Amino acid sequence: MAAVGGSAACCAVLLAAVLLFSAPATTEAYDSLDPNGNITIKWDIISWTADGYVATVTMFNYQQFRHIDAPGWQLGWAWAKKEVIWSMVGAQATEQGDCSKFKSNPPHCCKKEPNIVDLLPGTPFNQQIANCCKAGVIKTFNQDPANAASSFQISVGLAGTTNKTVKVPKNFTLKAPGPGYTCGRALVGKPTKYLSADGRRVTQALMSWNVTCTYSQFLAQKTPTCCVSLSSFYNDTIVNCPTCSCGCQNNITRPGSCVNENSPYLQSAINGPGKYTGQPLIQCTSHMCPIRIHWHVKLNYKEYWRVKVTITNFNYRMNYSDWNLVAQHPNFDNITKLFSFNYKPLTPYGGRINDTAMFWGMKFYNDLLNQAGPLGNAQSELLMRKDSETFTFDKGWAFPRRVYFNGDNCVMPSPDSYPWLPNASPLTKQPMKLSVLVFSIVLATLVAYV
Repeated sequence: MAAVGGSAACCAVLLAAVLLFSAPATTEAYDSLDPNGNITIKWDIISWTADGYVATVTMFNYQQFRHIDAPGWQLGWAWAKKEVIWSMVGAQATEQGDCSKFKSNPPHCCKKEPNIVDLLPGTPFNQQIANCCKAGVIKTFNQDPANAASSFQISVGLAGTTNKTVKVPKNFTLKAPGPGYTCGRALVGKPTKYLSADGRRVTQALMSWNVTCTYSQFLAQKTPTCCVSLSSFYNDTIVNCPTCSCGCQNNITRPGSCVNENSPYLQSAINGPGKYTGQPLIQCTSHMCPIRIHWHVKLNYKEYWRVKVTITNFNYRMNYSDWNLVAQHPNFDNITKLFSFNYKPLTPYGGRINDTAMFWGMKFYNDLLNQAGPLGNAQSELLMRKDSETFTFDKGWAFPRRVYFNGDNCVMPSPDSYPWLPNASPLTKQPMKLSVLVFSIVLATLVAYV
């Protein structure tokens, strides 16, 4: 019996190990502040051709606070058969591949696994379709719904000419611009319907399939990209970003990875070899993060309190256009006034709790966060009404629980290092009750007479 029991236990352990290592990696992409966020790729066949079809491909950004910035998206897949791309409108394949078997009029791309990129602004009108030609930049619906999608048209050959002979592509990949997104398989669904410009006629695609891609910060980069520092009016302590939040200074293994702001070689370093490759050049700091968010508890009023938020760019080679900031704090349900930032509450818990807010810059004022230097910052102040049941300055309550910049989770200081109230601070004391006050006065009078 002991042998049987030991064998059963061994099998259970092996089964648990198999389930652990075979679990889908997509769970890494789950974000509790945007649980349903994804990029959906919709592939609609709109007409048949002699040897294939013409399709419109559209990417919709359904993420609340994560956008695709310059140099833009790259979309790839593997053809199921021997398909070729005859032509494209609004995008292009980065390589043509081997089209030598075509004697005349070679296709646009003959690669088994094509890689597609968006066209640049200013592309001739006869090479454009709606929602194309934005250099691969896709905004979020919260910030800019008009630019939260990107489209192109593709003519596919050697593909079959009916719903039964067409095979959906496989192994979709999305780079934005680097790794970070994991795409599922293409799922054939109901054909997409289109409403005419006058709203009087509805047409539909001949065949449609969708691909869903989700983001994982761990897949995008191994190190964080931002950190948070804290301060308050009631404590002289300034809590800096944790040391080496985004890496450590090491000019031996990574020469030229950072430069001091007062270095005489600063400008030559900025214009160095990495200028046109997108290689970051960070100001040398203890945290080595491109972005720092500073949260300062500024003022205390009778019924309100005030916070100043400052975003600082330490990257000498990067301007952040249409940046956004997401923070979580229990008093965000009582935001009364905001200065110089746009604001929208996020409700990741189905509207039951309103403790998450998204902030972004005002158009043509501070929506562009300039590169490191005198102008490389954006700041605003938040005025919040106090909730008498929960409000306190004690034990770091006034500081945020989590902070994101452009969709990436920022490194927070350790809670035990937060600026705390002095032990004898009047802010921690409750108002003296009238009965206690009267008793104290009477007692002092009696003692005086004695």
